[in-house]
Amino acid sequence: VPPRGRGPAWCEWVYRHFGGLGSDLYGDEVPFDGHLAASRAGDVILTRLEANRHRVLRTARMARLSDAAYLKIVAPWQGSAEVVQKGRAAAVRSGGWTLYDTTLDYTVANPERSDHLIVMLPKEQLALPSLPLAQLVARRVGGTSGISRVALETMRSTYQELPSMSEAAARGAGELLIQLVRLSLMELAGQHTQQTQREALADRIRHHVAQNLHDPALSVEGIAQALRCSKRLLHGAFADGEDTLAGYIQQQRLAASIRALRDPARAGEPVTGIALA
Repeated sequence: VPPRGRGPAWCEWVYRHFGGLGSDLYGDEVPFDGHLAASRAGDVILTRLEANRHRVLRTARMARLSDAAYLKIVAPWQGSAEVVQKGRAAAVRSGGWTLYDTTLDYTVANPERSDHLIVMLPKEQLALPSLPLAQLVARRVGGTSGISRVALETMRSTYQELPSMSEAAARGAGELLIQLVRLSLMELAGQHTQQTQREALADRIRHHVAQNLHDPALSVEGIAQALRCSKRLLHGAFADGEDTLAGYIQQQRLAASIRALRDPARAGEPVTGIALA
């Protein structure tokens, strides 16, 4: 429901920036319960979303129908979010952030009730020849120090102070946010640290799991042999996440089973058969 004084134009604005998405509630038999408040800082759109657990997705077809190109940041205040894009997945909680490209297909999972800050930045203002954006989406950004931490705190404070800013001040704050995010991405792109190597290995692991999910022999030992690395390295690649590698495999299998159970084409198939598959 639009706020008082914001009629069809407000609804059109919300749909233009947040419409065209698929969603589900993890199969919960409860209605969606959420609150969305959005503000602008020049060309930057900042939104606070408080909601029960849900997932949103944009297919390649949905992305092609969009007439606006944004890089979208999700930065949790409470709860968690996992962004999947370009074959990568990045899970973040309070203190971290990640981003995705709205011109491509993606999934954002919010597995618990959450309070997220969502920041939309025009893609054209971040696209630089030296900045490989395709390699930076679905990467965890942030931490306890560095320019990415400054960017996060500036996003939060800008959202909170926007109601008291003049239009000129808000535009200046938006330009500062774009600059800070650009610097954060440049730093991320230039890193060749142990953390970046772990993220690259984690991407290889997820790809291998996805390709071999139906193989009964899929195991940590088998993955180590296939990727020619030690089990210690495999476990280390998931050390920053909320789940172990074995737990990740189990969750992916459960997710595949849920999709199969919901598939009308498999309605007559026994549950046991789906589980064994």
